[in-house]
Amino acid sequence: MTSIKEQAAISRLMGFLQEWDNASRAARGHILDNFIEANQGKTGPELELEFSQGASLFLARLTAWLRLTYMHGIYLHQQLQSISIFLSAASGHRYLMEFLEVGGVLTLLEILGLTQLKEEDKRESIKLLQIVANAGRKYKELICESYGVRSIAEFLANSKSEETQEQVQILLDSLGHGNPKYQNQVYKGLIALLPCTSPKAQQLSLQTLRTVQAIVGAVHPGIVAAVLGVLRSAHAEVQHEAIQLIKDLMAYDVRSALLKSLVELLKPPRKEPAKVKAVEDPAALHLPEALSVYIQQAAAAKTIGVLARDSAKLAEEMIQLRVVHSLMCAMGNQDHTTSQRQASITLEYFVLTFPIVEEHVRKATGETLFQLFMVNRDAKTLYMNMDAVQVDILASNKVNIPASVFSPESLVHMEGVCD
Repeated sequence: MTSIKEQAAISRLMGFLQEWDNASRAARGHILDNFIEANQGKTGPELELEFSQGASLFLARLTAWLRLTYMHGIYLHQQLQSISIFLSAASGHRYLMEFLEVGGVLTLLEILGLTQLKEEDKRESIKLLQIVANAGRKYKELICESYGVRSIAEFLANSKSEETQEQVQILLDSLGHGNPKYQNQVYKGLIALLPCTSPKAQQLSLQTLRTVQAIVGAVHPGIVAAVLGVLRSAHAEVQHEAIQLIKDLMAYDVRSALLKSLVELLKPPRKEPAKVKAVEDPAALHLPEALSVYIQQAAAAKTIGVLARDSAKLAEEMIQLRVVHSLMCAMGNQDHTTSQRQASITLEYFVLTFPIVEEHVRKATGETLFQLFMVNRDAKTLYMNMDAVQVDILASNKVNIPASVFSPESLVHMEGVCD
């Protein structure tokens, strides 16, 4: 027989559940507000004590109401926060299992794709998915099996809140770790995100790709075009992350393809009339096609300089790919001064580091332009001091340094030459 104390506890629980069952929407919202305020951070045993060993009965009602109303956003924030108290409770694994058994993951993923719902509600959904993913490998697999990677990646690309996007990055990073069955799915999803128009989403995707690439090991061939395309971004933080990823990729079998493509990007683009489109999202900073190509050219020159400074071997490989010729062509591109400046800085490094490059550049430019370039040590502002003839000399240069000229003694290390 139950004691008087136990009977009283059961009576209170039944009264509470009856109150919930009979409550209006507004009354239920008030009940949830009180529940959230009183139970944040409680453990599973503490929640059971609060509900007289019947906490699962309230969780079942919560999840049922969520499934019935989430499409309309009715008190959705409070519902998700209340469910989070159960799922995050220490020693409360049973609550997670009960939530998953009623299709909780699918509901959370569907919330992300509903345009009528608020951003903060979707952020709460992401946080719940983080809890599920952090519970272990089989739970990460459940999210991925539910087409979660696609839903989560699309939400990251479309989200307008940086706070939300950072939460999505945490979730994608979690799905990329300890998930061997689906880590390639996460990897490909991140690559697919790179062409999106959100700078923050591009930055976070690039950061996460660096981590996941090390886990996956093998390189997807599509990553070359995707990461080089990101160099068109006018946002410095996006370009920085792209360059860091390119540096990492030098250790993989796409190294040769990346180097060739970077050198190819230095060639001046064909001149076509710029088509300016209306900008819907100021953060996206849509640019005329020609301007974005010039930005990419400047970024390629900068990236080549970064790679050359990191590795003498990479520098020699790029010289054999006619990088000197291409850098001089970019210096002669008067349509974009940033391209000229970055190409000048990078070429200065090659000239000061490789005597063979200095010799060929001197012959190609003539003594006057070479003196302007080197003796005055003014590579950063050289483009502002060149006349039309000198520009034409750079643009039409025929520098081609054959691989046969290289020897172990051909490299002269010059540290601290360029910024």
